[in-house]
Amino acid sequence: DYLLKPINPNQIVLSIKKILEGKRLVSEKTNSGYQQDFRHLMMAFNDDLNHEEWVDIYKKLVYWELEIENTQNQEMEHVLETQKNEANTSFVRFIEDNYEDWLNDPDSDKPVLSHQILKKKVFPLIENTTPTFFFLIDNLRLDQWRILSVILSEYFNIDVDETYYSILPTTTAYARNSIFSGMMPSDMQKYHPDLWIQEDDEEGKNLSEEEFLARQLKKNKLDIKFSYHKIITQHQGKQVLDTFENMMKNQFNVLVYNFVDMLSHARTDVTMIKELMPDESAYRSLTKSWFIHSPLLDLLKRLSSRKVKVVITTDHGTICVRKPFKIIGDKTVNTNLRYKQGKNLSYDGDDVLVCTKPERFFLPRLNVSTSYVFAVKDYFFAYPNNFNHYVNYYKDTFQHGGVSLEEVIIPFAVLSSK
Repeated sequence: DYLLKPINPNQIVLSIKKILEGKRLVSEKTNSGYQQDFRHLMMAFNDDLNHEEWVDIYKKLVYWELEIENTQNQEMEHVLETQKNEANTSFVRFIEDNYEDWLNDPDSDKPVLSHQILKKKVFPLIENTTPTFFFLIDNLRLDQWRILSVILSEYFNIDVDETYYSILPTTTAYARNSIFSGMMPSDMQKYHPDLWIQEDDEEGKNLSEEEFLARQLKKNKLDIKFSYHKIITQHQGKQVLDTFENMMKNQFNVLVYNFVDMLSHARTDVTMIKELMPDESAYRSLTKSWFIHSPLLDLLKRLSSRKVKVVITTDHGTICVRKPFKIIGDKTVNTNLRYKQGKNLSYDGDDVLVCTKPERFFLPRLNVSTSYVFAVKDYFFAYPNNFNHYVNYYKDTFQHGGVSLEEVIIPFAVLSSK
C-alpha cells in the first residue's frame, strides 16, 4: 500500500488492516473455492473417465495445490494431499484398464504418447523460413511448468498449453528414446539394434538420441538442417548461447536440459539438497530459482525478440515416494525403485501394475520369462535384505518409472514471440 503526506495515524492503521485483511480474504476465498471443487473432484474419481477428463482432473489438482500453497493453510494442504492420493488410486485403475488397448487397438480412444509427440505435435510446426526450437527439460512436472510459464509469459505468447502421456516405464531411457526415435522400445530394439541399449548393459542408455532423431526425420521425409544439444552443466548452457546465430540458420534445433532430473536425484544422495528440498513446494521453488538464473532463460529471452517457434516439453514426471513395497528378484533385476524388469519376480500385494507379456506393452523381452512390474501411487520397491535401512534412505525422495498422475501426464507448450 502507499500513504500520502501528511500522514495521519488512522491512515497507517487502515493500511495495515487492509494488508492483513487482504491476505485473510484471499485465503478464505481459496479455501472456499477448493471446498466446492473438492466434492466435484471426489465424485469424478468414481466415474468412467477418459484420458482427456483425467487431464482436466490433474490440472485442477495442480491448480489448487499452487493456490493453497500461497495461503500457507497446512490443514487444507493435508486435505489436498489426501485427495491427490485418491486421484492416483483411480488413475492407476484407468491405466490398467486402458494402456494396453492404446498400444494394440487402433480404434481405441487414446492420448498422444511419447513416441508420437514429434510426428503429431512438433514436425507440423517446422517451416523453411521460421526456425523451430524444441526444448526438452528432463523430468519436468506439470506443477513446475506452471511456475516457469508465469516467467515465460512476460516474453512470449503461450499459444499451446497442453499435456501428453508418457509411455511406461516413465524413465529417461525408455520415454526419451521413444520421443526421439518415434518408436516404442521393442520397435527400437527391432529396427535399430545398433542404437538400442539393453537394460542389463552398463553403458549409457541415452547416447544415441541425435541419431534416433536423424532417422525419424528421414523416415518422415523431412530433409532439413537441424542441430542437437544436450546440456548437463552451466558451462555447456553458456556454450550453446555462443552458437545462437548458427542455430537461427537451422530449421529445427533440439535442446535437452538435464538439470531438473539431476536435482530430483540429488535429493536422494546429497544431504544439502535434502535440506533445501524438504517438500513439493521447496522442489518447485528450487526449480524456479535454477530457471531464473540459468543460461536456458537467457537463451529464451534472446529467442523472444526473434521470429521463431518455441516448443517446451519433457519426457516424464516424478513423484515423492513414501511407502515401501517388498519385492524379490535375482541379481539381474534392474535398480530402478519404481519399476522392475526381470524373471521370477516375487511380491505380495496388489499395489503394482504387472506386465507378464512385454510385447503387449511394446517392451523388450530379455528372456522367455521376462516380466515388468510397475510401482503405483507413492510406493517404491524395496528388497527384504536391509529393508529398514533401504526404506529410511529412500522414503520421501523423488523417483520415476512407475504409474502416477505426476509421472505420466506431462506438459507440452508452444510459444511465439510477442
